Amino acid sequence: MPRMSEPSIDLDAYFRRIGYTGPREPTLATLNGLILRHVQTIPFENLDVLLGRGISLDPAAIERKLIHERRGGYCFEQNGLFQLVLQALGFDVTPISARARWQRPRDFTPPRTHLFSRVEIDGASWLADVGVGGMSPSYALRLELDTEQPTPHEPRRLIKEGAIYYHQVRLGGEWQDICEFTLETMPMIDREVANWFTSTHPKSHFKSNILVARAGPDGGRVTLLDNRLILRDGRGQANIRLLTSKQELLAVLAEHFGVQLPADAQFHLPGAAWLL
Repeated sequence: MPRMSEPSIDLDAYFRRIGYTGPREPTLATLNGLILRHVQTIPFENLDVLLGRGISLDPAAIERKLIHERRGGYCFEQNGLFQLVLQALGFDVTPISARARWQRPRDFTPPRTHLFSRVEIDGASWLADVGVGGMSPSYALRLELDTEQPTPHEPRRLIKEGAIYYHQVRLGGEWQDICEFTLETMPMIDREVANWFTSTHPKSHFKSNILVARAGPDGGRVTLLDNRLILRDGRGQANIRLLTSKQELLAVLAEHFGVQLPADAQFHLPGAAWLL
């Protein structure tokens, strides 16, 4: 694998990218302010996988793509960037590995291909995850079990069964799993291996689906799943629109997610006749 560049981040460019003008001290208020602006501005997206471009975890490449090229990315890019930001601001940050469980039954074991952050503030541990797709929490979650925790979007909680923690979201009165973890750290070599699987393995769901998501204002969310654009308000009411052409897809990416792709972009998505 190529040698990575030394980690660094242009904080001013990042703050302009997400429209953040708040304090920069390493406090909980700063952490929450950054998370909220990040998930509302930088979309979760796997488009480069489907465009055959590959996903680089080099810090300079992530900064260029998500900040300067105004694109989005998936967990290794999103949370990798966010960790660089937090470290530059003086936060005590640890990368944590997890298994994404959103809309997956408990009897299914997903690969350990998710990354988020553990942040220590004034003797308390907080979990920050700006890269878990359409369910990215918009505030940090305190590492505290069996307590409903409010966010600007959906309520969250952490539970533990045996040695495994579960991050859950409450939707319509029902708690649903987002991811599971053991608080094991995820060094860069593990991220490289997981990123290779996620972006290249034929059975990776990122190879067979368009996934783009962004948190909206007032508790709402905007999600694109293949040709289904879902606009959900803060009460959970959804408006669904079906896309019928690549031109319509490119227009939606620009309008709702700020992602500009060329008209001749070629998506490698088996069975998606509507893209032809």
